[in-house]
Amino acid sequence: MNLIVGLDVGGSTTKIVGMDNGEIVYKAVVKAADPITSSYGAVGKLINDMKLSLDDIKRINITGVGSGFPNGNILGIETVMISEFDATGMGGLYVAGLKKAVVVSMGTGTAYIEADGSSIRHIIGSGIGGGTMVGLCNSMIGVDDAIKLSEIASEGDLMAVDLTIGDISQSEIPGLPEHVTASNFGKVADDLSREDKAAGVFNLVYQSIGTCAVLASRLCGVKDIVFTGQLTSLKQCEEVFNGFMELYNVNCIIPADSVYATAIGACLAG
Repeated sequence: MNLIVGLDVGGSTTKIVGMDNGEIVYKAVVKAADPITSSYGAVGKLINDMKLSLDDIKRINITGVGSGFPNGNILGIETVMISEFDATGMGGLYVAGLKKAVVVSMGTGTAYIEADGSSIRHIIGSGIGGGTMVGLCNSMIGVDDAIKLSEIASEGDLMAVDLTIGDISQSEIPGLPEHVTASNFGKVADDLSREDKAAGVFNLVYQSIGTCAVLASRLCGVKDIVFTGQLTSLKQCEEVFNGFMELYNVNCIIPADSVYATAIGACLAG
């Protein structure tokens, strides 16, 4: 086996993908206290799970914000640094089965990439992402686990939190249905439940990401927007972006393996 391994290394979480002859044969998420531990742990997990020897791995292609921490080759295997923008763009196109798209990588913050078969271009980045979501919720309700927060937020009432077009206008505004958000947290009151607060934060973050994505798609003249990263695994992601498709006439795509898109792209970019 001549396995190519892609590592997308975050601060404490690493996504790992193994590809053999262009086909995905392994994928996993490994969490640890630091990027070095998670990187080495991810490769060790792959070797153990697939019952491989070190010689079965041809190369490790590493990317992500934590990719600079492992020093030199990992476990003696040739290790190549890959541009995160290249990996995100190529991986987003691969998982969506597209030749051209705006690829949105939702991590601690968010990156917006224009990708096609011949070039990858970083459009802009935003500090609003998963870190914002977890940080605000932890400050408001004392919970910092994203999955638990998603469950809590699903029980909240956005109508108690956000101000809508219908709340501020007595007449119809062309192109803006009355349920559309006019102001995130515009109705905030002292008696909001923790569920309402979490719902408001999730809506704020996803709508902010989606708004920038629509602007990026218009800038590039591309209707297809591919969303990738850990935030795609939470139920509110699809709910919010479905609304954006109706409102802005874009195609919001959350593919299978979207969580692993950048690690997949690292394999392909190498």
